[in-house]
Order: sequence, then C-alpha cells, then structure tokens
Amino acid sequence: MKKTTTLLADGRELIYYDSADAVVRDAVDRRPLESVATTSELRYDRLLGDTVAIASHRQGRTYHPPADQCPLDPTRDGRLTEIPAADYEVVVFENRFPSLTGDQGRCEVVCFTSDHDSSFADLTPARARLVLDAWTDRTQDLSQLPGIVQVFPFENRGEEIGVTLGHPHGQIYGYPFVTPRTSLMLARLAEHRERTGGNLFDDVLAAEISDGSRIVLAGEHWTAFVPFAAHWPYEVHLYPNRRVPDLLGLDEDARAEFPHLYLELLRRFDRIFGPDQPRTPYISGWHQAPFTAPDRRDFALHLELFTIRRTSGKLKFLAGSESGMGAFVNDVPPESAAQRLREVASK
Repeated sequence: MKKTTTLLADGRELIYYDSADAVVRDAVDRRPLESVATTSELRYDRLLGDTVAIASHRQGRTYHPPADQCPLDPTRDGRLTEIPAADYEVVVFENRFPSLTGDQGRCEVVCFTSDHDSSFADLTPARARLVLDAWTDRTQDLSQLPGIVQVFPFENRGEEIGVTLGHPHGQIYGYPFVTPRTSLMLARLAEHRERTGGNLFDDVLAAEISDGSRIVLAGEHWTAFVPFAAHWPYEVHLYPNRRVPDLLGLDEDARAEFPHLYLELLRRFDRIFGPDQPRTPYISGWHQAPFTAPDRRDFALHLELFTIRRTSGKLKFLAGSESGMGAFVNDVPPESAAQRLREVASK
C-alpha cells in the first residue's frame, strides 16, 4: 500500500491509499475555499452520564446533490470536487462539516471507490483489503493525536439510514471520550471477569459457535453470527477467532481472509428482501478498544452490521420504547434472521 498525504484548498488533510507504489498523486485542489469554520461543542449529560456533540454548522452540509454534482467524485471535465485527482482507489479526508473537531475530536470521510454508482459489496477483494488497510492506518494515526480516546470506522448506506451523499463512502470518528455503547461493554466485561474469571467476548463467541443456530459464515480466522439478543431485524457480528483489541492487532492471515467474508456478508444483505429491493440500507461499524482502557487487551475487536429494514417494504422505526427508554423490541427472531442469511448465500 502506498500512502500519499496532501492538503485541500482550505487546509484540510487528504490522504490517497493506492495499491501500487508507482502511482503519483500530485493534483492540486484549485477551489477558492475559505477555512472551515465550525461551532462544535461537547456537553456532558449529568443524568445519563454521556456526552452530546452540539454542531449547528452541520445544518448547512451538502444534502442529496444531483449525481453529476457529487462532491465525492473525482475532479474531471472541469468540475472541481473534494478529491482533486481525476481518479482514485481509496481516499480519506477531513470532513468539511465535522461533528467533532480540534481538541474535541476528529471526523474523516472514507471514499471506497471513484465509481459513483458502485457500493462496497461491488468491490473486489483486493480493493476491500485496501480499505481495511486504510482503516488500520487511520486508527494508528488518530491514536497519536492529543485527546483522541477511541476510533470508530463506520459506513452508513441508504437514504433510509439518513445518508445524504449517494457515493459509496464511510466515515471515521476519533472521539475524545469513551462512547456510551463501549462503556456498557467494558462494564459487562469487568463484571463477567469478576464473576467467572473468563473473558466475556471469548465466551460469547464460543457459545455461538457451540450452539450453531445463529452462525451465518465461518472462516478459518473469522466467525459471523446473529447475536442471541439481536436488537435489529437483521444484525450480524463479525469476530476474528483470535481476540485482538483493535485493527492494529490483526495478523496477516486474518487480514487476507476478511475481504472475502465481509463482501459475502454484504452481498447476502443485498439479497435478503429479494431482487425487487437490492441495496439493503445498513450501518456497519468497527468496535475497537479505547486507548485509555486499563485492560484494553481484554476487549475484542469486532464488526457490527445491521439493517433497519425488517421485511420487504417496511422499516424498523425506533418509536417510544426504543427511542424513549432504550428498550428494544425485535420483530425478527435471531435464529430466523440467521437462517435467511444462510439461504441467500452466493452460489
């Protein structure tokens, strides 16, 4: 992998990731941009113990532009975009409308391909591996920034999820605090260790493998399963079989196998609801150990993938119980979801 770092016209960092060392990236951003002005502020909720980012500047972010005006496309035919190059493989750059900024975190955009009409599921294994390497590199670099406590690479896909740009892309958040979801996992991890002497993540994975009814895919180095208490209609967790705290801990064998299993999962998601509803909306994200966790090696890196679509033409809305109290009600039994995801395996 070759990494080339440059600056956009307003001073934001942009990084090209290329599979060939011979590639030269010397295009210059010619847009007359002013420096990014943000109003991001972190506020602590004393009742719930979590942190909320107040980011009013995001009200003016780009919203569903026509396909021929997408800011994530390459710069071609005289149209200037966020990526100055005429073509690219994988690109990461600082978000122009960040939720977190400065000493309060960092937000980056990851473009998986220059093809506007593609999706992650359409990538080759080699390109998916390059994305994995980019995620890993960003985790390493962001871990060195002052104040960054946790790194979360993720992808939102589909207008139903709230995506405002159709180009295949994801994001990376560098949080200056431990997120609420991770805090809960760390608390359960400590309780389980105190009660049993074992590792909660290891025991969950072992139980799913032993039961087998919710296993979706099993490789030599990774296992994908629908969790016993899945919150979402179709939700899959992908674990490396050897526990590591973050992407940096993966060995070469796990890195080599990951693209094949992950692409197969995404393609199965696109087939859940039949040919009339391809491109299932989903959220996919990597859960990594916070850098400040005292026993971070006990945490297990894993990817969580889920869709808010519960059946053909119907979405799972978070109404009173879920949004108001955080108490989920799932319409699809996890065993049924796993069975469906096995049924739609690639031929």
